[in-house]
Order: sequence, then C-alpha cells, then structure tokens
Amino acid sequence: MRSARTRAPRRDGLEWLSDDDRGSTMPLVLGYAVLAIAVIYICVCATDLYIAQKRLDSVADAAALAGADGFRLRVEGDAVSAELDDAEIADQASAVIGIIDDGAELVSAGSPDGRSARVIVRATWSPPLLSELVPSMVMIQSTGTSRTALE
Repeated sequence: MRSARTRAPRRDGLEWLSDDDRGSTMPLVLGYAVLAIAVIYICVCATDLYIAQKRLDSVADAAALAGADGFRLRVEGDAVSAELDDAEIADQASAVIGIIDDGAELVSAGSPDGRSARVIVRATWSPPLLSELVPSMVMIQSTGTSRTALE
C-alpha cells in the first residue's frame, strides 16, 4: 500500500519541482509583458514628442524666413542695404503661422541686429493616449532665425 506522500517518479526531468512551484512562472511572464508594454508606450510617446518638436522647428523656420523677406531697402550714396522692422517681421510671421494652422502660437518676432529675423513659437504637446506614465500636456518651444543679405 502506498502512502499519501509518495509520488510516482516524473519522466519530464522536473523531479526537483514540487507541486507548489508549478505555475509560478505565469506571474513573471505577465509582469514582464506589462513592463514591455509600458516601455513600448513610453517609446511611442517619446517619438511623437520628437516629431512634434521637429514640426514646430519647421514652423519657426518658415515664419523666420517669411519675416526676413519683409525687408526695406535703404540706399545711401552707392551703398544699398536691407533693413528689417520688428513690426513687419511680426506681421509676416503671424501670416505664415495662420496659414499653417497646426496649433503653433507666436511668442515673439523681431530683429536683434536689423539684418536677422528671429521668431519664437510654442505649442502644447499631448501624448497619443492618456496615461499616468507620461505628462498629459507639455509646452514645447522653438526658435527660428533667418538672415537677410544683399550681394
């Protein structure tokens, strides 16, 4: 007669595993799956933020280029020079940002030296899916500079 504690020998090579240890890998697999999904989600959000920043850089560059095109020619004797006016730069930059219409807001537009147009724009980025893992709204800002030159 067999006792209740005696077991038949196992043939799968897992003799050392007791019945209490069976199934203990399932929580580990689920934990690693959740961790992998969280890492993938954070990578997707980081990529989306990077693309949003690059778009905002393009808007700032386009607005600065348009602002640099609003120059006035000044003739003094034989010398001709181009001068930029802060109000003209702001008007040109606002027009470009209004046409693009992707949520960018003009922060400032002006000329630090009378020959370059500097435009600062900002926008608010939000993640593709709301989650506790990443901030819900992030303010991003970009500066574009364009120089006017006559040759």
